Amino acid sequence: MTIKAGDKMPAGTFKQMTAEGPKEVSAEALFAGKTVVLFSVPGAFTPTCDAKHLPGFVQHADAFKAKGVDAIVCVSVNDMFVMNAWGKASNVGDKVAMLADGNGDYARALGLELDARGFGMGMRGQRFAIIAKNGVATQVNVEAPGKFEVSSAEYVLGQL
Repeated sequence: MTIKAGDKMPAGTFKQMTAEGPKEVSAEALFAGKTVVLFSVPGAFTPTCDAKHLPGFVQHADAFKAKGVDAIVCVSVNDMFVMNAWGKASNVGDKVAMLADGNGDYARALGLELDARGFGMGMRGQRFAIIAKNGVATQVNVEAPGKFEVSSAEYVLGQL
Protein backbone atom coordinates (compact mmCIF):
# COMPACT_ATOMS: atom_id res chain seq x y z
CA MET A 1 0.00 0.00 0.00
CA THR A 2 1.36 3.39 -0.99
CA ILE A 3 1.67 6.07 1.68
CA LYS A 4 -0.72 9.00 1.41
CA ALA A 5 -1.27 12.28 3.22
CA GLY A 6 -2.53 11.60 6.75
CA ASP A 7 -0.62 8.31 7.10
CA LYS A 8 1.98 7.75 9.78
CA MET A 9 5.51 7.45 8.43
CA PRO A 10 6.54 3.78 8.61
CA ALA A 11 9.14 2.43 10.98
CA GLY A 12 12.54 1.66 9.52
CA THR A 13 16.20 2.53 9.59
CA PHE A 14 18.60 4.33 7.34
CA LYS A 15 22.40 4.37 7.27
CA GLN A 16 24.42 7.56 7.34
CA MET A 17 28.14 8.21 7.20
CA THR A 18 29.17 10.69 9.88
CA ALA A 19 32.50 12.15 10.98
CA GLU A 20 32.52 9.42 13.65
CA GLY A 21 31.80 6.67 11.11
CA PRO A 22 28.68 4.73 10.06
CA LYS A 23 25.50 5.46 12.00
CA GLU A 24 21.98 4.04 11.97
CA VAL A 25 19.15 6.55 11.90
CA SER A 26 15.71 5.32 12.88
CA ALA A 27 12.68 6.76 11.14
CA GLU A 28 11.17 7.36 14.58
CA ALA A 29 14.10 9.56 15.65
CA LEU A 30 14.15 11.29 12.28
CA PHE A 31 10.47 12.30 12.27
CA ALA A 32 9.38 12.54 15.94
CA GLY A 33 8.43 16.08 16.95
CA LYS A 34 9.82 17.64 13.77
CA THR A 35 8.81 18.92 10.38
CA VAL A 36 10.84 16.99 7.82
CA VAL A 37 11.04 17.12 4.05
CA LEU A 38 12.09 13.68 2.82
CA PHE A 39 12.86 13.43 -0.86
CA SER A 40 13.90 10.34 -2.77
CA VAL A 41 15.90 9.96 -5.93
CA PRO A 42 16.29 6.81 -8.02
CA GLY A 43 20.08 7.02 -7.77
CA ALA A 44 22.94 9.15 -6.54
CA PHE A 45 24.93 10.80 -9.33
CA THR A 46 22.25 9.99 -11.94
CA PRO A 47 21.49 12.85 -14.38
CA THR A 48 18.29 14.51 -13.09
CA CYS A 49 19.04 13.64 -9.47
CA ASP A 50 22.53 15.16 -9.63
CA ALA A 51 21.84 18.17 -11.87
CA LYS A 52 18.43 19.27 -10.55
CA HIS A 53 16.85 17.38 -7.66
CA LEU A 54 19.52 17.51 -4.93
CA PRO A 55 20.87 20.95 -5.94
CA GLY A 56 17.41 22.51 -5.61
CA PHE A 57 17.10 21.43 -2.00
CA VAL A 58 20.63 22.60 -1.20
CA GLN A 59 19.99 25.97 -2.88
CA HIS A 60 16.67 26.53 -1.05
CA ALA A 61 17.66 25.07 2.34
CA ASP A 62 17.44 28.44 4.09
CA ALA A 63 13.95 29.06 2.68
CA PHE A 64 12.83 25.65 4.00
CA LYS A 65 14.23 26.47 7.45
CA ALA A 66 12.46 29.86 7.36
CA LYS A 67 9.17 28.01 6.77
CA GLY A 68 9.70 25.81 9.84
CA VAL A 69 11.36 22.75 8.33
CA ASP A 70 13.67 21.11 10.86
CA ALA A 71 15.39 18.73 8.46
CA ILE A 72 15.74 18.13 4.73
CA VAL A 73 16.56 14.52 3.98
CA CYS A 74 17.70 12.99 0.71
CA VAL A 75 17.27 9.22 0.52
CA SER A 76 18.23 6.78 -2.19
CA VAL A 77 18.61 3.06 -2.62
CA ASN A 78 22.38 3.40 -2.56
CA ASP A 79 24.86 2.52 0.16
CA MET A 80 25.95 5.08 2.76
CA PHE A 81 29.40 5.41 1.18
CA VAL A 82 27.90 6.47 -2.16
CA MET A 83 25.46 8.84 -0.43
CA ASN A 84 28.32 10.36 1.56
CA ALA A 85 30.47 10.81 -1.56
CA TRP A 86 27.53 12.35 -3.44
CA GLY A 87 26.89 14.75 -0.57
CA LYS A 88 30.53 15.83 -0.56
CA ALA A 89 30.64 16.20 -4.35
CA SER A 90 27.46 18.30 -4.21
CA ASN A 91 28.64 20.47 -1.30
CA VAL A 92 25.53 19.77 0.77
CA GLY A 93 27.30 20.49 4.07
CA ASP A 94 24.71 20.34 6.84
CA LYS A 95 21.86 21.59 4.62
CA VAL A 96 20.65 18.13 3.56
CA ALA A 97 21.03 14.83 5.42
CA MET A 98 22.19 12.16 2.97
CA LEU A 99 20.63 8.87 4.09
CA ALA A 100 21.03 5.46 2.52
CA ASP A 101 18.18 3.00 2.07
CA GLY A 102 20.70 0.44 0.85
CA ASN A 103 18.35 -2.52 0.43
CA GLY A 104 15.28 -0.47 -0.48
CA ASP A 105 13.46 -1.50 2.70
CA TYR A 106 12.11 1.99 3.40
CA ALA A 107 11.04 2.52 -0.21
CA ARG A 108 9.08 -0.75 0.06
CA ALA A 109 7.59 0.26 3.42
CA LEU A 110 6.32 3.45 1.77
CA GLY A 111 4.97 1.47 -1.20
CA LEU A 112 7.21 3.54 -3.48
CA GLU A 113 9.70 1.04 -4.85
CA LEU A 114 10.79 1.24 -8.47
CA ASP A 115 11.81 -1.64 -10.69
CA ALA A 116 14.76 -0.14 -12.58
CA ARG A 117 16.20 -3.47 -13.73
CA GLY A 118 15.55 -2.41 -17.32
CA PHE A 119 18.17 0.30 -16.80
CA GLY A 120 20.59 -2.05 -15.04
CA MET A 121 19.90 -0.41 -11.68
CA GLY A 122 17.94 -3.15 -9.89
CA MET A 123 15.18 -2.26 -7.46
CA ARG A 124 15.19 1.40 -6.39
CA GLY A 125 12.94 4.03 -4.86
CA GLN A 126 10.70 6.22 -6.98
CA ARG A 127 11.32 9.96 -7.29
CA PHE A 128 9.15 11.60 -4.63
CA ALA A 129 8.98 14.18 -1.86
CA ILE A 130 7.10 13.88 1.42
CA ILE A 131 6.45 16.58 3.99
CA ALA A 132 6.05 14.97 7.40
CA LYS A 133 5.02 16.70 10.62
CA ASN A 134 5.59 14.82 13.86
CA GLY A 135 5.79 11.50 12.02
CA VAL A 136 2.70 11.98 9.85
CA ALA A 137 2.84 12.60 6.10
CA THR A 138 1.04 15.85 5.32
CA GLN A 139 2.00 15.98 1.62
CA VAL A 140 3.03 13.07 -0.61
CA ASN A 141 4.30 14.04 -4.07
CA VAL A 142 5.17 11.12 -6.34
CA GLU A 143 6.52 11.81 -9.80
CA ALA A 144 5.05 10.21 -12.90
CA PRO A 145 7.62 8.06 -14.73
CA GLY A 146 10.31 10.19 -16.35
CA LYS A 147 9.00 13.43 -14.80
CA PHE A 148 10.57 15.95 -12.42
CA GLU A 149 7.90 18.38 -11.26
CA VAL A 150 6.06 17.67 -8.00
CA SER A 151 9.11 16.54 -6.03
CA SER A 152 11.25 19.58 -6.85
CA ALA A 153 12.40 21.86 -4.06
CA GLU A 154 10.45 24.76 -5.53
CA TYR A 155 7.18 22.80 -5.70
CA VAL A 156 7.55 21.44 -2.16
CA LEU A 157 8.46 24.88 -0.82
CA GLY A 158 5.18 26.15 -2.22
CA GLN A 159 3.29 23.55 -0.17
CA LEU A 160 4.63 24.79 3.17
